[in-house]
Amino acid sequence: MMNKKESRIRRSRQTRIKIAELAVPRVAIMRTNLHITAQLFSSCGTKVLAAASTMEKELRTSFSNGGNSTAAKEIGKLIAERALKAGVTEVAFDRSGFRYHGRVKALAEAAREAGLKF
Repeated sequence: MMNKKESRIRRSRQTRIKIAELAVPRVAIMRTNLHITAQLFSSCGTKVLAAASTMEKELRTSFSNGGNSTAAKEIGKLIAERALKAGVTEVAFDRSGFRYHGRVKALAEAAREAGLKF
């Protein structure tokens, strides 16, 4: 029997295979109880083109809790800004096996509003 983490990793594997076939840059997220992180990987998957996290020094002071929807929205806006600065407009959204609701959804919608297409 698989535990919660193994199940999530198994789910994420299929998504990553599909994204690799598409050959587009991907925005991968990582969610913990205290923080949320988004990274933009190149289409080959070897380089990080941009990253945003609630663990960054400037952002830590701006919210009391990095593990809520408001923080996720900020990270969504920030990753979109940094992606556009790096010259990337179309990406694949890699939710890393997390369900698309709550913080994950908030981050994705904020990134879309800020100009990322996925």
